[in-house]
Amino acid sequence: MRNISYRLVLIYMIDIVIILFSYIASSSLITNFNMDSGEIIYILENLYWILPVYAFSFVIFGLYKSLWRYASVEETVNVFLSIVVAHLMIVLIDALTRLNISANTLIIANLLIYLLLVGLRFSYRTLRVYFSFKRINESLYRTVIIGAGNAGNLMVKEVKNNPLLDNRVICFLDDDKKKQGKYIQGIKVVGSTDDLPRVVKKYRIEEIIIALPSASRQEIQKVVKKCDEIKVKTKILPPFYEVIDKKFNTNKVRDVQIEDLLGRDEVKIDDQGLSDFIKDEVVLITGGGGSIGSELCRQVVKYYPKRLIILDIYENNAYDIQNELLRYFQHHDIDNIDLEVIIGSVRDEKRIEEVFEEYKPTIVFHAAAHKHVPLMEASPKEAIKNNIFGTYNVAKTADVYKVKKFVLISSDKAVNPTNIMGATKRFAEMVIQAFNKESKTQYAAVRFGNVLGSNGSVIPLFKKQIQEGGPVTVTHKEIIRYFMTIPEAVQLVLQAGAFADGGEIFVLDMGEPVKILELAEKLIRFSGYEPYSEIDIQITGLRPGEKLYEELLLKEEGLKETRNEKIFVSEVNGIYKKEIDKKLTELETIISESNVSIQNEMTKFVDTYENVVGK
Repeated sequence: MRNISYRLVLIYMIDIVIILFSYIASSSLITNFNMDSGEIIYILENLYWILPVYAFSFVIFGLYKSLWRYASVEETVNVFLSIVVAHLMIVLIDALTRLNISANTLIIANLLIYLLLVGLRFSYRTLRVYFSFKRINESLYRTVIIGAGNAGNLMVKEVKNNPLLDNRVICFLDDDKKKQGKYIQGIKVVGSTDDLPRVVKKYRIEEIIIALPSASRQEIQKVVKKCDEIKVKTKILPPFYEVIDKKFNTNKVRDVQIEDLLGRDEVKIDDQGLSDFIKDEVVLITGGGGSIGSELCRQVVKYYPKRLIILDIYENNAYDIQNELLRYFQHHDIDNIDLEVIIGSVRDEKRIEEVFEEYKPTIVFHAAAHKHVPLMEASPKEAIKNNIFGTYNVAKTADVYKVKKFVLISSDKAVNPTNIMGATKRFAEMVIQAFNKESKTQYAAVRFGNVLGSNGSVIPLFKKQIQEGGPVTVTHKEIIRYFMTIPEAVQLVLQAGAFADGGEIFVLDMGEPVKILELAEKLIRFSGYEPYSEIDIQITGLRPGEKLYEELLLKEEGLKETRNEKIFVSEVNGIYKKEIDKKLTELETIISESNVSIQNEMTKFVDTYENVVGK
């Protein structure tokens, strides 16, 4: 309280000096600096009532409550209004008392008071900001912004005004030659992205921010590759195609992710075709709380099904996607989609029948599955129960209740499988093809590789290992995988479902395969570390049933193009349901026995399966 009182007294004393100086200066200007001592005495004699007028007006407009460090346009307006009110009060008092204060003196004095008060407040703020920057600049990350457009300009403002951002923008880079050499908010555009290595070295850059939200995937990919070659932490403003509401916001700046480097052309989707496929239908998604299942839910609701049924054994995942969708409905004012969340297992035939009986789904996306290769190798019976018998239960019930379309989410591991998970997925494909031969329901499978960021995928594991200081573990130096983002994989799944006439195995174009070792190195560099020296990479050896590379087709399969350049279709005749039923009866007997090698027995049921683990 005492500190506040001293501050107010000091400010008030400064204001008195300003007012006194302004009146004397005003009189001097009017008399052409020939003012005598009598005029000075006259001004001083009138201060006893003039000063309280100003003080009253200043208090009314809150000039002594505002903080000079935050002086703004609002502060300027308040100073102006307080002086106008004081001026009018002085004119009124002068008219009533006939003190004959010169109107010119009063006008010039008030103009000087206004300029000095505003100047003092803004000078304080300017000096404070200058010395604060000078004091803390050494602790901030020296930053270069790639992109000298509107986004880069807004990013500089955000960096300057947001104390949570530990950045100091040193320079810009932009490939537009017209911008090079120019200044944005006092910061120079020093070159193009080709100059990045030189600029990082010359200006001792510690962080890169990519501010190109309107750039295409290919353009972003080129810039990210250049950043990848430099040992500097890199962040990015998400491209507009990632931001659903398309609203630019500097708060959305994030670390560069491997998706930015692996990104391909944006997937082209036939929205009208998907709308015709899904609108007003009752859609059931099994495993709806998982990585693929939850994204299916997010995208299905955009095409306005009559009802969406989410079935999952894991209540936490189901609860999360339920709340997310309810928020989405509220935000987009959607009240014509019924949402049902059901806890249940695809293994439970009776429970599945109850769901179909009550809700009568017309489209089924079957995403429920056990997918972790090493875990399923250790628990092969569980893989069979869930992936084979679970698929059979849902497919059979879909036939009974005359579902229009049934889409199985399969995997590239189903091709020439070397692990039990892949073998069960291949068997699941055989199940739906067998049903398709005899049912009016159109059954199809969609096969694709790894999805970035899915539960249990390699990317989250690497990120966690990097956060813990390493080492990052890679199973083999030469191991490669196909990758796709979850949203684009699901978009293609929906499109394939719309294309399905029954019996197809759709194969998604996964782009070029990625070497996992190189992927680990890139992730480490994106995090601002040097592979092997600051964060080590250890080769641990292939896990049971793991391949060096994955395939997307069986040897006997051919590919046919579809209307979408990213989707191909393989039409394999498959086997008949009678054969499937026979195999399932034998398989049920085998998994009920305790002393049996499931891996060896599965080779009898999936002829393309090679049990490399048991060798």
